[in-house]
Amino acid sequence: MTRIVYVNGAYKRYTEAAVHAEDRGFQFADSIYEVIDVLDGRLVDATRHLARLDRSLNELSIPPPMSNAALLRVIAQVIRRNRIRDGIVYIQVTRGAGPRDFALPPLGTLPTLVVLARAQRKGWAAELAETGIAVKTIPDNRWGRCDIKTVMLLPAVLAKDEARRTGAKEAWFIDAQGHVTEGASSNAWIVTADGTLVTHPLDRQILPGVTRATVMDAAKAEGLNVEERSFSVREVLSAREAFVTSATNIVMPVVKIDGAPVGDGRPGPLARRLRLRFHHIAEFSAG
Repeated sequence: MTRIVYVNGAYKRYTEAAVHAEDRGFQFADSIYEVIDVLDGRLVDATRHLARLDRSLNELSIPPPMSNAALLRVIAQVIRRNRIRDGIVYIQVTRGAGPRDFALPPLGTLPTLVVLARAQRKGWAAELAETGIAVKTIPDNRWGRCDIKTVMLLPAVLAKDEARRTGAKEAWFIDAQGHVTEGASSNAWIVTADGTLVTHPLDRQILPGVTRATVMDAAKAEGLNVEERSFSVREVLSAREAFVTSATNIVMPVVKIDGAPVGDGRPGPLARRLRLRFHHIAEFSAG
């Protein structure tokens, strides 16, 4: 479990770590976050994760709490103090604290920074990938800037809960045109009958997934064709295979959608191939 949390310049015991009652992240979800995988004590794709964190901050005009070099030193300390060998690092930055007001606080308000780390059993995702997961489709009712990794996750929380109540592991959001945008906490992919990988293009409807980008690099290295375009649920049902990508799942085969099998209802060879290739392509850095 998490033992030590970094909060605004101090390393605190988990039970004592807290932010101000009028922190804007707490009151307005005026906040962004990142999750970085830790494998064998090393950070996976940290450069891309911190670049996305910088982009999210910039899109919301939240000043960075410190340089990326300093943040990496904090992350390393949090990993060390929590004795994490395999797990995740969670980073959250809010616009800071001040009297509750919809108007943005005055310039110079210090952002809030929280960094925590949590151990996870190594190999759990690989075991799950052997059987694959089911997904449930949910109408996409999120705000119009899903490309920013904010903590406004209530639609995703409710979608995942609905999915789990039907025996599914993940929810796939469906837009007004009947196309899959992305998962509640992942990017969505299919493999067409001719072996082409298809995933939604980068726009304001989806998060620019770090693992998505690394999987694209892996697909290129494997000589696979990738199309960035929208696809319908009907296309999923006629696809050879499907999968999701995320920092914790890496490449996770999808074997059912709304109770119907995808392909032959088993993890497909391309998902397996990309999963095996991923860690040969991803960046590893000291934690």
